[in-house]
Amino acid sequence: PCWRVEDFVVAQECSRCSGFQAKTLAECHPTGFVEQIHCAASGRDEFKSCRSAVMEARVFWRFVGTMMCVAAVFAVLVVCRQRVLDRKALEKVRKQIESI
Repeated sequence: PCWRVEDFVVAQECSRCSGFQAKTLAECHPTGFVEQIHCAASGRDEFKSCRSAVMEARVFWRFVGTMMCVAAVFAVLVVCRQRVLDRKALEKVRKQIESI
């Protein structure tokens, strides 16, 4: 590709691949987004795979939300387990006191 060896100008900003582009352009496969570039020296127009900032932000916040939910579930499990262990310890102490 010319953009690896030449200076280029972005002709069309990073956007989601259309259905036709997804089937015909190999650049659509890695990320699902492409930008059209114009190479200065050769004068060719090509497509380049890119990452959408909006999509990256959405994926990041989905990850953060998922991790918060997982943390909340495990926090509840820890509290429940601690209560069970406290009851067992209290019962053990009660039995020891009764046996005296």
